Amino acid sequence: MRKYKSAVAAFILASGVAVGPVLAQDEPARDLMQDLAQAEDARAADRLERQVRQEWSKSGSATLDLLLKRGQDALDVDNVAAALEHLTALTDHAPDFAEGWHALALAYFRAEMVGPAVDALERTLALNPDHFGAMRGLGAIFEQVDKPHLAYDAYSRVLSLRPHDSDVIDALERLDLQVNGQTL
Repeated sequence: MRKYKSAVAAFILASGVAVGPVLAQDEPARDLMQDLAQAEDARAADRLERQVRQEWSKSGSATLDLLLKRGQDALDVDNVAAALEHLTALTDHAPDFAEGWHALALAYFRAEMVGPAVDALERTLALNPDHFGAMRGLGAIFEQVDKPHLAYDAYSRVLSLRPHDSDVIDALERLDLQVNGQTL
């Protein structure tokens, strides 16, 4: 339970508690995030999400962007050890780069290192409170560790940012009875 305490703190941050200044890397994504929240359909939402993720992946350094790409490429081919190596180097050199922490969280999760994954998600959300991928990751972890109320809250927050996410809609439907009980 103690190791998930930081995840709760991260979720509170993500739910609207004021944090430090938004980093420059997140500025171009603001308008895209507003458009994403108001997307007409899933197709438009997918296009906008790709653009948001592209903006979030810009560190401002070609070297750091290369470390992120190598880490993501290693995850794509299920080379978790190489991904951890690249992404740890990235976060060591760029501790304020939210997308680096998010990618590291994915690598930790794939390595079944839930505690470090939660810590990396917490760091992601501290740097970028609107990071729907990190919130979705927290939702999955909360669901996995049998914390349905926290999972439901995390998924609900994702849905407010990405209203056409069918996987999140399915997760909310799956958790609804557990969290809200039976309606009369």
